[in-house]
Amino acid sequence: MVTVETRKEERAAGATTTTVPTKADIKGKIVEFLWWMKKQGYDEDTIAMYGELLDVLLKRGAHIYDPESVKEVIAMQESWGQSRKSNAVKAYSLFLTMQGLTWEKPKYKVPETLPFIPAEIEIDDLIACCSRQMGTFLQTLKETAARRGETFSLKWTDIDLATSTIRITPEKGSNSRIFRISMKLAKMLSALPRTGNSQKVWIYKNVYYVDKQFRRQRKKAAEKLVNPRILQIHFHTLRHWKATILYHKTKDVLYVMQFLGHKKIENTLKYIRLEQALFQNMPEEFICKAAKTLKEAAELIEAGFEYVTDMDNCKLFRKKKTTLALTSAGSSAGEKGSSASLV
Repeated sequence: MVTVETRKEERAAGATTTTVPTKADIKGKIVEFLWWMKKQGYDEDTIAMYGELLDVLLKRGAHIYDPESVKEVIAMQESWGQSRKSNAVKAYSLFLTMQGLTWEKPKYKVPETLPFIPAEIEIDDLIACCSRQMGTFLQTLKETAARRGETFSLKWTDIDLATSTIRITPEKGSNSRIFRISMKLAKMLSALPRTGNSQKVWIYKNVYYVDKQFRRQRKKAAEKLVNPRILQIHFHTLRHWKATILYHKTKDVLYVMQFLGHKKIENTLKYIRLEQALFQNMPEEFICKAAKTLKEAAELIEAGFEYVTDMDNCKLFRKKKTTLALTSAGSSAGEKGSSASLV
């Protein structure tokens, strides 16, 4: 048995050494790989995800220098969807590329699916159940629709509490954005501790640690709230939720594209499909207001009301109700002029 296992270890793709690597050697190689990715310009999200996947493959019995072993372990992960298996293949392929090696990689076709969109009350409940740091991190994602990596990279110099604005440094080739934030988020940010001369907003050392803490706190929240749907909420879920609500309220795909920082409208069009799927059977409900003076009309327009018609010497205005399934009454999320991109 020892001989067989040794041969399996030595059957690495293109391996030229007869020395069987120890677990410490392999761990060191993975660390080297992550540093190599950073030097190659990969974003922090991808680095963290690939590192986590290689660690999981190793823990579940994959011989990291035996491609056939890696294939078997990936194929055996019944709880993994096609997307996660595909990402595992990409991670291992890049690991081999760093070493000048190749393999005959398995093919996993990722089906096109629409993302899970929670109700706003579920998002707010999750935020309330989390620690101060994690809750503030999630509230920032909720209001700005920023990516996890963009939020993690925030510095105190990017936040202006006097004007209640946050400047987002983009990743994945997106456009830079600046957002007006709610008073709630401004207070949450101002309550965070500042350590020494550090400009870092968050206490987390890397995005992998943020992920780990989030999964732990999310699990506790789902158990406390007796709501398994909470477990389906990921960091990117809040970006999907925000974009869907924005399109529902504005019907302006270009505005949503600008808000998300997309450079190609193709990346934004899916939120039209999401909005149609989620709201198609919901009747349109409006709040109606009448204005008799220019001042009253101006105040209604500033509050987001739109002009409809004149009647009995009054001007009638209307505004969509925000008490829909995915939003909460009185929420600032998603309306133009409220937590909106200033770019």
